Amino acid sequence: MLTTVFSQVMILMIMIAVGFVATKFKIMTAEGARCCTDIALIIATPCVIIKSLIREYSKETMKSLAFAIFITLIVQALMIALSRIILHSKDKSRERVLRFGTIFANCGFMSLPLQQVILGADGTLYGSAYVIMFNLVIWSYGVYLISGDKKYIKPKKLLINPGLIGLAIGLMIFIFSIPIPKILYSTIDYMSALYTPLPMLIIGYHLAQNNLLTAFKDAKCLFAVLLRMIIYPLTVLGFLYIIGVRGTLLVSVIISVSAPVAAITAMFSSKYGADTPLSVDMVSLSTVAAAITMPLVITLAQLLA
Repeated sequence: MLTTVFSQVMILMIMIAVGFVATKFKIMTAEGARCCTDIALIIATPCVIIKSLIREYSKETMKSLAFAIFITLIVQALMIALSRIILHSKDKSRERVLRFGTIFANCGFMSLPLQQVILGADGTLYGSAYVIMFNLVIWSYGVYLISGDKKYIKPKKLLINPGLIGLAIGLMIFIFSIPIPKILYSTIDYMSALYTPLPMLIIGYHLAQNNLLTAFKDAKCLFAVLLRMIIYPLTVLGFLYIIGVRGTLLVSVIISVSAPVAAITAMFSSKYGADTPLSVDMVSLSTVAAAITMPLVITLAQLLA
């Protein structure tokens, strides 16, 4: 079990290494990384969600999806509460980044590919539910947290994003049992396949822009990464186990929670005037640590499921 998870994580890490090397050799540029990000977010993300909902309608599946969304909100609230209690700094710019980075994981780029391979269609469905609610929370509380100002919260961003658009289309297909022609399904399938390699190349690009040694000199950065990669996933795992969550849903949520710091942490830090160097350090260090921590945490979740 551990070997299977480790091999899947290592495949992602090798893809990240390809992005890293491509950046060092000037093959991957800033413009190329932005383009890959847009393709992954705007095209591949909805396709992954739609594909997970192209299935025979059942009330049981609908209930499972709704329950997954509910569980996701509870998990997000738990991590928000823990971060407010645990992480403090005299420098509020640093404090905002530390909290943001520990709350928001790379649950789309790093987790969905794993959920797809390890858990199949149901795991992808639950993972998509996590990504959808993640987007709602990050564009509301997340924006407020990183900026320190409610004026930046825009309702349009909450309601119109690739995740929700993909969910709306997918639910229509699922609920009304709309038949999808083979040629259209194959197109969606091929487009959704982009969701694995492109994000890994993007992460490799960001790693190549940073010196990891600086992250090891920052005690609070190291502690925040420890929270993000080990303490929070294990806390969530214990909480879900206690309330009776089992099976594919349990493993899927833990895969999402055990992912490294979300790459959007660095983008938001730059946009809203927070501590950008710290955000890049957190993303870089947690991504490297994921090669060890994710297989261990996910395997433990599989044993308990």
